[in-house]
Amino acid sequence: MKLAICPGSFDPITKGHLDIVTRAARLFDKVLVVVLQNPIKRPLFTVEERMEMIQKVTKKLPNVSADTYDGLLADYVRMKGACAIVKGLRAVSDFEYEFQMDLINKQLNPEFETIFLNTSQEYMFLSSSIVKQIAVFNGDISAFIPEEICQDIVDRLRREV
Repeated sequence: MKLAICPGSFDPITKGHLDIVTRAARLFDKVLVVVLQNPIKRPLFTVEERMEMIQKVTKKLPNVSADTYDGLLADYVRMKGACAIVKGLRAVSDFEYEFQMDLINKQLNPEFETIFLNTSQEYMFLSSSIVKQIAVFNGDISAFIPEEICQDIVDRLRREV
């Protein structure tokens, strides 16, 4: 079985994230969407909320499941026996950062590959940060967020302001 890991903070998961996960699900037998806990970031949603959102939007993808990890991605990949990490790229700046991370991960665990998928054109500009900013100012985020979780995100962000 070929297992791939799609890591990220997913705060919240966007249509761009879901596009990458869906495409990875066609390439691999099983895909784990992993909410990584980054002590440097201050997420709006808890890990549990983010995992619940991922589960809602991927329920039609039978070979996709959600998980969380508080540690090094290279260690998680080894622990799960995955053959690949799948990352989405929006722009050259994403590639520079992700390439650096790939080299570091290869030093920590040379047993897997990192697969870069270009983000579909309609999502190249999209990020969780932009979505949160639009929602905070009462903008319509429905074009950017999967329908199953859109209202939950709007409600939370408007409560936080």
